Amino acid sequence: QVQLVESGGALVQAGGSLRLSCAASARTFSSYAMGWFRQAPGKEREFVAAITWSGADPYYADSVKGRFTISRDNAKNTVDLQMDSLKPEDSAIYYCAARSSRSWNVTPMSTYEYNYWGQGTQVTVSS
Repeated sequence: QVQLVESGGALVQAGGSLRLSCAASARTFSSYAMGWFRQAPGKEREFVAAITWSGADPYYADSVKGRFTISRDNAKNTVDLQMDSLKPEDSAIYYCAARSSRSWNVTPMSTYEYNYWGQGTQVTVSS
């Protein structure tokens, strides 16, 4: 069983930056592929970014590519999401997710690929 706890969500002005962090309880954190998703009110949960066990192959949604950076520290059991040039449309609850495998079966963009989810952290970007 893996517990994921997100932190770092806040209210920020458009153009600003935030850094989200996800702390994982897994004893073998390096065995897990990790992802970030987000969900705005009335919308489905959508993929934001993902990273394999080694951190060598990050994936990004087109909507955040060039603005967001995912990274992980296997020694600290954390995965971070650096968000720059934030836009009002980035407002959502951001969720950390873990897959009990070093990579994905088909695609990192599907929620079905992930076994564990955090409770989420709210990000609000004002215009």
